Amino acid sequence: MPKRARELSALEVKRLSRPGLHAVGGVAGLALQVTATGARSWVFRYRFNGRRREAGLGPYPDVPLAKARDYAREARDMLRQGLDPVAERQAARRRLLTFQEAVERFDAEKAIEFRSQLHRKQWRASLERHAIPQLGDMAVADISLQDVLDTLRPIWLEKTETASKVRQRIEQVLDFVTVSGHRSGDNPARWRGNLSMVLPAPGKLTAGQNFPALQLDDAPRWFAALRARSGMSARALEFQTLTASRTGAVRFATWDEFDLERRLWIIQPGRQFSKIPPSGRPHRVPLTEALVSLLKGLPKEQGNPLVFWAPRGGAFSDAAIAAVMRKMHAADLKSGGARLF
Repeated sequence: MPKRARELSALEVKRLSRPGLHAVGGVAGLALQVTATGARSWVFRYRFNGRRREAGLGPYPDVPLAKARDYAREARDMLRQGLDPVAERQAARRRLLTFQEAVERFDAEKAIEFRSQLHRKQWRASLERHAIPQLGDMAVADISLQDVLDTLRPIWLEKTETASKVRQRIEQVLDFVTVSGHRSGDNPARWRGNLSMVLPAPGKLTAGQNFPALQLDDAPRWFAALRARSGMSARALEFQTLTASRTGAVRFATWDEFDLERRLWIIQPGRQFSKIPPSGRPHRVPLTEALVSLLKGLPKEQGNPLVFWAPRGGAFSDAAIAAVMRKMHAADLKSGGARLF
């Protein structure tokens, strides 16, 4: 037990300015720490299992003398019960982190890893819609297998693909907080050997579905039909075909990415919908004579940097290119096309 110091008044404590540790009395071990810069804060010194320890109780005068003594008395009560005040405070902080707060922290820390802002929004939206209503206010340390099941079961059979992604994202968040020290033990959202024992496998719930696909022998006929179509979305599909690029990369391509003299399309890391992470390397696409000719023939809109733009002026939607395919398929069937494309 530390030596009992004379009990100082609030005025005496206010006058303490010499750098060092000043015992203030009232509760054994309570002291005001004054730094060389004049900053002052409360420290509670004690011994636990033979080891000397210190617990910070907050800055002075934000925490007044009376409040600091209350905190110190609570710490003394813990010691009498055989509890370490520092360990108990750390455990209490871990318990107080909610799942919703954990999602915010994960988002802030791991944002750079998302392929695009759209992926980041989709990641957040799925949790906000399907997980946070059930788990949001729960402490991450308290989330159990049953809590995860209660979250997933309402959508597991009807929205299997979405539910599977939600499960993976819950698992990511809980792994994150486990490594951060806010929970311990197995991850209740883990699939193998855990949820796999109580939920039907997603692959057994979703029957395979075949979509119309372009046959190799039909490629010349299809491409000729595409070139015969007018409209910016048709040109975008033609460009995508000749470059074997992702739809998002084409829809958000800008003129400053193209060097027509060198016949290069250079997509920089982190560009919207490119799926190239900011930490990645520029993606270089060589341009053929046909591609250069296609680009030179496109109309440009003043003040719009986009190569392929919608009538309203911005980027056209992802469905626009798919609509071209559907219309071509319908036209081919109407004209008696032998195969689907």
